[in-house]
Amino acid sequence: MDYRFLGRSGLQVSELCLGTMMFGERTDEETSHRILDTFAEAGGNFIDTADVYGQGRSEEILGGWLKTRRRDDYVIATKTFGEMGPGPNERGLSRKHILDAVLASLRRLGTDHIDLYQLHVWDDGTPLEESLSTLDGLVRAGTVRYLGVSNFTGWQLQKAVDVSMLRGWEPLVCLQPLYNLLDREAEWELFPVCRAEGLGVIPWSPLRAGWLSGAHRRGATAPAEGTRVKAAAEAGSIPWSGYATERTWRVIDEVSAIATETGRSAAQVSLRWLLQRAPVTAPIVGPRTLDHARDNLAIVDWALTPEQADRLTAASETETLPYPYGLLSRFVRR
Repeated sequence: MDYRFLGRSGLQVSELCLGTMMFGERTDEETSHRILDTFAEAGGNFIDTADVYGQGRSEEILGGWLKTRRRDDYVIATKTFGEMGPGPNERGLSRKHILDAVLASLRRLGTDHIDLYQLHVWDDGTPLEESLSTLDGLVRAGTVRYLGVSNFTGWQLQKAVDVSMLRGWEPLVCLQPLYNLLDREAEWELFPVCRAEGLGVIPWSPLRAGWLSGAHRRGATAPAEGTRVKAAAEAGSIPWSGYATERTWRVIDEVSAIATETGRSAAQVSLRWLLQRAPVTAPIVGPRTLDHARDNLAIVDWALTPEQADRLTAASETETLPYPYGLLSRFVRR
């Protein structure tokens, strides 16, 4: 597996990041450890979790595995914001909650530092300066090594970058956005900010909760049994009707065609497009099973041709961009 610098930092991470959201929920501890072993054997060193995954259980499982490994070989990333208890200060990005959350994550992970600490979402109830100054203090103390954010809008990301620069605080090194063949809105504002400010990009949900895994084809009228698509639809987090559209079937048709051409799985084709897409640093794969993990890891030893990548890009283009993006696209000068 190759390694890439994370943003403008000197930190090198594997070209795939292992997401652990399933650990402790749909994936038991033994299977989770086997997935981690397989990822490490393939050369992976970048592992992402969050305090809210399984209400801390994901961090605990990862921490148990880390005890059997040389800690310095891995870049451990976690996040905070989510509700971790009934108290009013057990969520958000206040100084109190961030400091409490860091201590709790360190305890569950069984480590004395976090390599990459990320704000999970924007907090409109806390001054940004309070959150960023707290993170800066954690870096200066050595508790946290690098900083990032997830699920910010373009203006929120730019403001966070600018405030840190203005105050002389530790800069952000990466953004963790939703990005895949079916969700390309990050290209409108977030990616231009990342390019301009030197932030790495580590996309979550690269297969959009199973939509790009090959389990569904044109003509399907309902989610297949036992799939993440069905689980998400039943939970109401990703309604079937939101993605069962002509654009989705067009993308899946192209993914399937290239999978046949290359002898690869649909998931591998979808992930490989993402891995070759600028300015992506490392897609976050979140396998539920060991077979899923092995299939995901198999994308590092081959590549799409430029023609195949262009076909996928064309198939997934949004036909009508919302204002002002559609208007501005007519004035691009390159």
